[in-house]
Amino acid sequence: MSNLIDQRKCLSLLVFQHIKVRQSSLVFILKIRYEIKDILEMEMKILEALNFYLVVFHPYRSLPEFSQDSEIYDTSMTHLTWGLVNDTYRMDLILIHPPFLITLACIYIASVHKEKDIRTWFEELFLDMNIVKNIAMEILDFYENHRLFTEERVHAAFNKLATNP
Repeated sequence: MSNLIDQRKCLSLLVFQHIKVRQSSLVFILKIRYEIKDILEMEMKILEALNFYLVVFHPYRSLPEFSQDSEIYDTSMTHLTWGLVNDTYRMDLILIHPPFLITLACIYIASVHKEKDIRTWFEELFLDMNIVKNIAMEILDFYENHRLFTEERVHAAFNKLATNP
């Protein structure tokens, strides 16, 4: 099953790259504007390459099971974990890592933040914690990068754009 998903990922990435290269060369050389029928045709090629397999698994699916299994009954930690999972959709993690690992990384971040010791539960899972920690670091890097965008800076940028034609 995993091998089939990996093959489909590779195939979709190849199709996307082919379309991207083809699109960029056409845009820069011929300055063609795409019509809706062209976009629909490209979408159909992608769907055909995926064999119309559009099932996507989300980190939400495993979160209640993991929360119950780890015996986390702290409501604030559960809400924090759900919020972290929500924020992962603003990143490309779902395209790179399996959803259950993203869920585990969010639980890991929440447990560290709330100072809950669930190391024994993670040890019982028999998985490489380095992978979970790397995903957690990607999530934290995302927050660090977006923390730099303060509301004042965004408003200043919008005002600057409004004054320049």
